[in-house]
Amino acid sequence: MSDATMDKATAARPAPVRLSTRHLPRWTPPAIAAGAVAVGCGIGAGAGLSSHIQWGLIALLLFVLGSYAVTARVEGRRQAKDRVATSLVWSSFVLAVIPLYSLVETTISKGAGVIDGTFLSHSMNNVLTIQPGGGVYHAIIGTLEQVGIATVIAAPLGLLTAVYLVEYGKGALAKWVTFFVDVMTGVPSIVAGLFILSIWFVLLGKAPANGFAGSLALAILMLPVVVRSTEEMLKLVPNELREASLALGVPKWRTIVKVVVPTSIGGITTGVMLAVARIAGESAPIALLVFGSNLINTDPFHDPQSSLPYYIYEQYQNGNDPSYQRAWGAALVLIAFVMILNLVARAVARWKAPKAGR
Repeated sequence: MSDATMDKATAARPAPVRLSTRHLPRWTPPAIAAGAVAVGCGIGAGAGLSSHIQWGLIALLLFVLGSYAVTARVEGRRQAKDRVATSLVWSSFVLAVIPLYSLVETTISKGAGVIDGTFLSHSMNNVLTIQPGGGVYHAIIGTLEQVGIATVIAAPLGLLTAVYLVEYGKGALAKWVTFFVDVMTGVPSIVAGLFILSIWFVLLGKAPANGFAGSLALAILMLPVVVRSTEEMLKLVPNELREASLALGVPKWRTIVKVVVPTSIGGITTGVMLAVARIAGESAPIALLVFGSNLINTDPFHDPQSSLPYYIYEQYQNGNDPSYQRAWGAALVLIAFVMILNLVARAVARWKAPKAGR
């Protein structure tokens, strides 16, 4: 081929498409956010909007629109759409955090002033509801015992049910078990309390009025959560581990006990802890079955017993300032209890997570 022919072919080729190399600096999103906040506050104040939440929503809308406009101008519409999607994700995160922050901030501001050594180590015995004083010691004991008994009942049953569904269940029985687990997940707490109440009256012929009856209702609420979380964790165990164990002649039940469950024990523990946190704040079954008490009762099988959720309801129902303060203090103690459980669950999950190189 001659040089002239090659020159013509080269000239006939379309010019290569050059991608845009213009990029926004890293400080652009914070700058747009600051501008959106300033303009949103100005619009809110100028329009006479009294709620700061409305100002924040206007600022979020301006931030999304501003991000799209600036990015489309500099980097193109494709990058602008990507930036808008990212902005919407962050905006949704902020909207989800605002109620949580408001809840925690309000509880801490109203309940922190009540919590001290006396509040945590005394009960409401011989304390007038219209006067300051008293504490939540009896309610803490009741919550720990009731939730502990429910965990002892529900955790093994949930674990065994999940093992059956994952390792053995393949027929109609497994489908029915899965169906009823799904149904139990949506059962209201008051229905679980009524179920235990009817059994207590009909079969035993006596009033419940003890912590163990409340624990049975809490176990019903906890069981489907444990089953579902454990089932998902067992499904994550690679089948290669099961097949390797079975190939060595290990029975299936021993493979489950020695290989499958230990591999997923971190996730199982996390699921159990989250289920415990879910039932720790239930008050309806406790109100029906345990009745509450101002005395310290360490025996969950006899006599009424208090708990933190019922204590909060009871104090708020009194309708006076000292009772309101005690209710906020008990709410802060309950939030701290649930937070500790979640931190323990995360720590156990990280501790038991498979390590690289093992």
